[in-house]
Parts: sequence; structure tokens; C-alpha cells
Amino acid sequence: MDEQEVGKAAVGPVVIIGAGPAGLTAAYLLSKQGIPVTVIEADSQYVGGISRTVKYKDFLFDIGGHRFFSKSQEVEDLWSELLPDDMLERPRSSRIFYNKQLFSYPLKPLEALRKLGLIESLRCVLSYGQSRLFPVHSPANFEDWVSNQFGRRLFGIFFKTYTEKVWGMDCKEISADWAAQRIQGLSLGKAISHALFPRKAGGRGEVVKTLINSFRYPRKGPGMMWEAAARKTQEMGGTILMGHTVNALSYDAEQRHWTINCRDKSGTLSTVEAGQVISSTPLRLLAGWLSPGVSEETLQAAQALHYRDFLVVAVILKDKKQFSDNWIYIHDPSVKVGRIQNFKSWSPEMIPDSTKVCYGMEYFCFEGDGLWSSSDADLLSLAKSELSQLGFAAPEDISDGCVVRQPKAYPIYDADYAAHVDTVRLELEKSFPPLHLIGRNGMHKYNNQDHAMMTAMLTVKNIVAGSRIFNVWNVNQDAEYHETQTASELIPQTEPKLFGSVRAVPTRVKT
Repeated sequence: MDEQEVGKAAVGPVVIIGAGPAGLTAAYLLSKQGIPVTVIEADSQYVGGISRTVKYKDFLFDIGGHRFFSKSQEVEDLWSELLPDDMLERPRSSRIFYNKQLFSYPLKPLEALRKLGLIESLRCVLSYGQSRLFPVHSPANFEDWVSNQFGRRLFGIFFKTYTEKVWGMDCKEISADWAAQRIQGLSLGKAISHALFPRKAGGRGEVVKTLINSFRYPRKGPGMMWEAAARKTQEMGGTILMGHTVNALSYDAEQRHWTINCRDKSGTLSTVEAGQVISSTPLRLLAGWLSPGVSEETLQAAQALHYRDFLVVAVILKDKKQFSDNWIYIHDPSVKVGRIQNFKSWSPEMIPDSTKVCYGMEYFCFEGDGLWSSSDADLLSLAKSELSQLGFAAPEDISDGCVVRQPKAYPIYDADYAAHVDTVRLELEKSFPPLHLIGRNGMHKYNNQDHAMMTAMLTVKNIVAGSRIFNVWNVNQDAEYHETQTASELIPQTEPKLFGSVRAVPTRVKT
């Protein structure tokens, strides 16, 4: 057996929990290395997680809108490898609905000046100047962080209402970490500079993601990408268990060996054995599945992690070309909708009838609250009413629609989340060395799909090398870590050490 085969045997088969972008990236790349993988996915129909594409009467729609753009060339190359002939180049267009008017986002100074009026614009400029002269040092919450970048006046106009709809909490209760990740590198000065001196459309270069002019997008929606990843993984011998939920993860420290119990929709129990486990499931769930159990402190920290849930009402109506944006942010406290997607603008191929359009009315909620528990009929009625109230559709133009609920869509960045994540992470790293956390919910990090993919890519490199040579927790923490360098450039010049003697067991599923 050559050295490479010895390394693969030491790794053993890998079980991956979750078939979202992170999980399927890991599965595909491990399969390319000849390492056996089994992916366990709770959804019985779709892969892709929140990046799946839902089908309703031949209409296709996205769960939240997913741009395919990354500063990481490795991520861009992987997208091209998985879907070489089905990616469209789409113009990026989004606007803010405020005071019954649409404002371009990123802001265009002359347009904003005209629509806000001279007095309000002057107030915004003075507020911005004050924030630059007297910033809040070491801002701890979202409001202070954004106000430092844009001024408190613009924060109140263009950030506060939408953000509080998304999170269901006051902006002062949201950690500044979320703003630093989601609006990374953007300030009013950069927005104005970009408006006056725009980059060439499609250029990747050094550009703030919020300011990009175009992006790639699969012609049949983002799920097309992850269906391709799943198919190619299976073609290389990987196993994907759809409609299976994990209920126990047992670890034998002496043998460095995992036994994973899961059930399908009928309740039939399956057991999968592995040498390594990669998890993209919410930390709150994972901590309760482990055997031997984690400490009470860690279990409480995991239970203290919170999530914001989400539902989309896909409304089918006559296409009267009310707006061509990919999406519109709704900064209007008189309605509950937070954002409206126009799926025809993402890809015309998602709409089977050229005379129709499909709008995605996005509502942010907590599982079990009034919105979440409303009937589909009531939610469709609400969406129709709010579309009419906002002036984007007449009720008689709306012909059909459906509702999709997405639990645990967004990990919440409250004041204590970082301490709780650290508590869980440190015990898992110490007690379960062959357990790897990846992706948005797996790491409780509200990142984009390219960041989630990068955590998977670096984890695969760690597993193949037999050592944690990459700190995946730095992805989207320090933009330079992955957005301006390739992973190979970040490998330290040291001899990697193996995780240890990992028992090589064949991949098998017992039913």
C-alpha cells in the first residue's frame, strides 16, 4: 500500500451531517480523494439546505436569493467544475423601499439627495460627518457599528427597520460581529466612490461584495448546483441518505471510531460507522446527540444559542414589470414583509410562463410564533394584501402561490453568542478530535454560501493531511484569510501530524 493509500486508510470513512453547500462540498471533495463518504440529510426531497430550489407547478424559486460570487478563486473554480455549462451571468440590482420610494442600493448620492430632499440630505451629511469625527470606539452592537460607517441618520432610514424585522430584536441587542461580517468593508465613502467610479461589471478583483455589479447564477436556481454535487458524489461511490434524521452520535475514544444512529421518515433505524464526522447541523442540536455526553456547562451554552426562522410566500401573478430588481428591501414598518424577491430577474428559466412572474415575499419569524403558525391560506392572503399596499401588484393580478417554511435559517448574534460558541467548540475539539464543524449552522456563523464552502474545503484539507493545519474559524472572520489568498498559500511550512491511529472501518449502513 503506497503512502497515499495509507493516509486514506488512516482517515477511514467520513459521515457528513447535512446536504447543504458545506456538507456537499465536503462530500464531493472527499469522494474525489477516494475517501468513502455517507451524507445524512433530513429533507426527503431536496439537497442544498437553505440554498435549495423549490418547485411548485413548474415554477422554481430560491429560499432567500443566493448570489454566486466569491473573492476566492478556489470557490469560483469549484462552482465551474460542478456546473460547467449551466451558469448565467446576471446583473445585480437591488433597491430599498422607503417612504413609498425606491432607492438604489448601494446608495447613489444624487438619487438619494433628490428623493430624500435637500433638508433631510443635509441632515444625513451632517450626521455622517459627526460619526467620522466622534465615532463610537470599539462598537459592540449593530446600531453603533453601522452608525460609525454611515451616520445615525442614514442608519435610521436605511438599516434599522429592515434589520429589526430580520432579527425580531432591537439593533442595540444585536452584536456588532454580524454587521462586520455582512457589511464587511463597506462605508458611505466607499458607496459614494463606487457610485461615481463603478467597477467593470463582472470584475472580481478587490471589490466589496455588497457593491458587485453582477454575479453568476445557475439557470434553474441554486439547487441545480447542489443536485450536481450530490449526483457526482454518488457517481464516485458516495452515499446520500435522504429523509434521515440523526438522533445519536457515539464516539469510542480508544478506537477513535464513530457510530451514528439515524431514522428515516418511517421510523426505521439505521446505523452508520465512520472514522471522522463532519457536521453542518445546528450546534444546539449536535451537543445533545453526543455520547459520551458533554458537560452541563457546554450543554447549557449550546441551548443558549438562538436562531431566527424564515418563511417565503411565493406569489404567482401577471407580469406587469413593476420592478426588475433581484430583490427589494422593505423599510416600511406598516407591513410585515422584510424583502421581496423577483425570481424572474434571477433567471427567466425559473418561470415557465413568460406572461407571469413569481415574487418571493420573505417573512422573518420565530418557529411557533403567530406568523410561523399561520395557515398557508392566511399567509397567502397577507402577502397579497401587502403587495397591493406597497403598490407592487393589484389583487386581481395574483393567481396562485405557495408557502415554504425554513427553521433555523439564521443563527442569532446576540450579546452572549460568541462566549457560548467558544464553550461548545472548545469541549468538542478536546473530547471529540475526529469531529469537524462546518457551515452556517454547524459553526453558528451567519456566513454566505461561499464562506460555508470554504470551511468545508479547508476541513477536507485538514482531514486528508491528518492535521488541523487550517483554522476554519477564521473564514469570514478575517477576509484576508480566504478572500485574497488560496488555501494552498496558507499551509504552514511544517510537517503535519496525524490525528492518531484512526480505525479504518468500511462504510456500511445497517438497517
